[in-house]
Amino acid sequence: MTVYDTVTEHNAEPGAVYVGKADLDAPEEQGWLLGHFRPAGDPRHSADVEIKWGRHPKGDCRAKWVTGEQRTALLVLIKGRFHMEFPDRTVVLTEPGDYVVWGRGVDHSWLAEEEDTVVLTVRWPSVAGYKVPPPE
Repeated sequence: MTVYDTVTEHNAEPGAVYVGKADLDAPEEQGWLLGHFRPAGDPRHSADVEIKWGRHPKGDCRAKWVTGEQRTALLVLIKGRFHMEFPDRTVVLTEPGDYVVWGRGVDHSWLAEEEDTVVLTVRWPSVAGYKVPPPE
């Protein structure tokens, strides 16, 4: 069920509600549920924060490194095993609730190592115009 009320140009009116399912909504924006890329008037539109529900099959990896990052990010492991690659270290998340935070300017990549993996990512701010091209 999806519900949202009439809203202003940039933010939802008080009382606006959206009800969804991450697994159904996430593919619309490559996993991103909330951020600047949602239409103005949608309660999921935000210039402040972006939230992603990431389902990664075993062996899935980022096609190329993110460079020149303009945001701070938090990634939380929900299920599976996830490698976060940074220029000077690798962080392996192995238990639900393990998380990593990185700041602006930190290049990174990732790998869903040994099993299907689910992660939740929060980034801020939501930078208009920034979007990774879809896989070819």
